[in-house]
Amino acid sequence: MNGRRGNLIKGSKPIQRQVLFVCTGNVCRSPMAEYLLRAALGAGTAWRVASAGLLAHPGQPASDEAVQTLATRGIDLRRHRSRTLTRDLIDAATLVVVMTRAHREQIEALYPDTRAKVYLLKTFDPAAADPDVEDPIGMPIRIYSETCDEIRAALPGLVQYMETFRPADTAS
Repeated sequence: MNGRRGNLIKGSKPIQRQVLFVCTGNVCRSPMAEYLLRAALGAGTAWRVASAGLLAHPGQPASDEAVQTLATRGIDLRRHRSRTLTRDLIDAATLVVVMTRAHREQIEALYPDTRAKVYLLKTFDPAAADPDVEDPIGMPIRIYSETCDEIRAALPGLVQYMETFRPADTAS
C-alpha cells in the first residue's frame, strides 16, 4: 500500500489511524511490539504506532533486556518511556492490540464500548499455539528474545489486516 492511497474520505483530509499496543507495565512487550511494528511499516506509513500499560508507572524506560533484545535486531528502544493506558489513548486508537486474554478482559471491563477494536496480538499469527504473549519481566535475556520472536511472528498478519482495514464509517 502506498503512503497515501486509501487514506482519504471523499478526497478530503487524511484519515489518522493508530495501533495501540497494550501490556501490563509498558516496559517490555508493548514497547517491543510498538518499535518492531514501526520498523516494519517504515517512514511512509499512514499509521501511527503507540503503546501503553494497564498498570504502568509513567516515565519508566524500557527494561534493559528489552532494549538489548531489540538492539540485536537493529532497533533502538532507549527512547521509550512508559505510560498508563487512559481513555484518551483508547479513543485515539483505531486498533488496540493486547498481549494476553487478561489484558483484553481488563480493557473490555474498563471501556466496554471499545470491544470491537480490541485484538489479541497472537490472533494475527496462524501458527501460534498459545494465545498469550507471556510477560518476560525478570526473566533472562533468552526469554526476552523468545518473546520478541513471538511478537514478530504475529506482525505480518497484523500488517496485512491493517492494509485492508476500513473503518465502518468509511465503508461504501
